[in-house]
Amino acid sequence: MDLSRLTSRAKDIFAKRGGTEAAKKDAQELKDIARSDASLGDKAKAGVDALKDPGAPGEERRPRAEERWPPAEKQRPRP
Repeated sequence: MDLSRLTSRAKDIFAKRGGTEAAKKDAQELKDIARSDASLGDKAKAGVDALKDPGAPGEERRPRAEERWPPAEKQRPRP
């Protein structure tokens, strides 16, 4: 797998997970988990569970603007 294809797959996965807003919410959720008084094992389990559900906990996922664009592999190359 070449670097450009790997990059385009990463962009597609990032867009499917909700884009930048979901990433910000995930980061805040992980920050809150890390600052909690739980044991290290409980923090790890909570972190994994938090990352399985993109965005804020319990938030309904809706298509983002990034998802409306075709995948990077199907786009025309820019000149």
